[in-house]
Formats: sequence, C-alpha cells, structure tokens
Amino acid sequence: MEPLISIVVPVYNVEAYLKRCVESLRAQTYRNLEIILVDDGSPDNCPAICDAYRRQDKRIRVLHQKNMGLSGARNSGIDIAKGSYLAFVDSDDYVAPDFIQSLYELLRETGCSIGQCRFTYVQGKPLDAGKGRSFQIFQGERLMEQLYGPEEEATFFVVAWNKLYRRELFEHIRYPLGRIHEDEATTYRLFHKGGKLAFLDCALYGYYTGNDGSITAHFSGKRLQWLEAHEERISFFKENGYEWLLPRAYRKLCDACVTFYFRCTDEVENAEQIRKELKSRLKEYQGQGAGWIRELPLKTRIGYQLFNLSPVIYAKLLKRMKESSL
Repeated sequence: MEPLISIVVPVYNVEAYLKRCVESLRAQTYRNLEIILVDDGSPDNCPAICDAYRRQDKRIRVLHQKNMGLSGARNSGIDIAKGSYLAFVDSDDYVAPDFIQSLYELLRETGCSIGQCRFTYVQGKPLDAGKGRSFQIFQGERLMEQLYGPEEEATFFVVAWNKLYRRELFEHIRYPLGRIHEDEATTYRLFHKGGKLAFLDCALYGYYTGNDGSITAHFSGKRLQWLEAHEERISFFKENGYEWLLPRAYRKLCDACVTFYFRCTDEVENAEQIRKELKSRLKEYQGQGAGWIRELPLKTRIGYQLFNLSPVIYAKLLKRMKESSL
C-alpha cells in the first residue's frame, strides 16, 4: 500500500481562495492523503468552510487554534501529522493534480529526502505544468549552494511549499514562532539534515499573487527578521563546515540592508528609525564579515562604502549606471 502523505495547510483570512486550494488537494491523483487544515484563528468564514470540508472528505482533518502566525500553524500541523511524508500548501495557492504523485515518485526513484518542483505565479488561472519530467539531484555542499544562485532559481529552493519531505526531517526542526521569513530560517537546516534533494523541472505549484489579506505581509519593520534569519544561517555555516559560502552569505545580508533601506519609504511606520537601523546593520556586517567580504568584487565593496556615506548619492549613481547600460 502506498504510504500516507500529510499535507499541512495554514488557514487565515482566505475565505475567497480556500475552496480552490482544498479542491486542488482533494483532486490529487495520489489518494492516500491526510489534508490538515489549520485554522489559525481566522476572523472570516474560513473556520466554517474547514469544518464543512471535514464532513465531506474523511481524509481532511481540521485543527482550530488561536492565532499563532504562519510558523505556528505549520508547526501545529507537523505535530499532529501521521504521514510518512509532509508537504505544505498555502491556503490561497493551488496545485496541479499530480503534485503529490510526481514528487512521491521522484523521491522513491532517487532515494532523496526532499523533492521539489518549480512554481509559477498565477492569478486564478489553471496551472500549465508542461510535459517535461526531467529532474536534477543536488546534494551536500552543492545543495546548500543553491540558496545563493540567481534570485528566481534560489527562490525555488528556499520556500517551504513546493516540496515533499520525508517526515523524519522534522523530528527536531520547527519553524520559528512569531517571525516572518520562516522558510529562510528553516530550509537550510532541512537541507543539511536531508543531504539530498531532487528538483523536478516543471511547475506543479501555483503561487497566487493577488491576495493582499493573506498571511504574507507588505514591507514593514518585521522585514528585518529576514536579516535575523540570515544571521542565524551564517552562524550555522560556521559551525557546520560551510565557511566557503560565507562571502556570498555576507553579501546577501549587506545587499538586503541596501534594498530594504530604499523599500522603506516614508509611508512605512517608524521609517526613519528602520532606515537608521539598516545603515547600522550594514556597518556591523561589514565588520563581522570583513575577512570574507574582501573576497567580493571591488565595485561591490565600494558600493557599500558609498551607501554608508550617502544613500542619496548611491541611489543617483546606481540609476545612472543602469540607464547607461540600456
């Protein structure tokens, strides 16, 4: 008999999208599922929708809890999951009918601990997964390196929800409570523990971009928690033999300080204080990672120094450079 696979769905304020998500899970070609709907204190009609689905489909389990955020909802689902494998689907997203079947067969064929597919940004349209089923295997240092590839490709690796995991990977790993960017703080630990990932080269997951009321938030001071996640990642790298990735890790931290600075417009609450904090952190990272930052290109290091002196002049020069390259 095929093993039980648990799908954890955090639910919060997604009344308009929840049915589409759940129906895509009920339609999976892989049938031995438990679909865990974690109502994270949702203020809309989601709790009733979850309960209605529980009565319709015996594979659906519902957990109602006070609001704990996305990490808390995922962790609660992990805690009660009975499956040999785990997957996460956000409640305003949806998946192709063969999402679970394809990733399960991939793990069985390759012996990997984690299988992942591509995702595509959608606005309520049907998924077009394509006909290809080619895959690549990443393991060890090469797997961890994918977190620092080109931005679009790196996103496929870092997010929690386009993957199927062996259940034992979460034996001592949970998502950090009360924080956003929870996948940035967790996925690398799963990579280290699992050691081997198979990447299916087709889009079986639809990431919906049109829901402003979901768990995902716009830019605010909370985005500094991304920096915290990457500080933890750097400490982990130093402790576990990934020092060769530190130049890229520190560059990502420093680049984020600059990017967040300009995204923190005057409309953001406590904008002046946040921008001051970002400038301070950039200098701190330059000091902490001095030995590794020296390995970065000279123009990158000069850019950081110029930003420290004057973000306004930095922005003007960067704009001119982009215009001249067109």
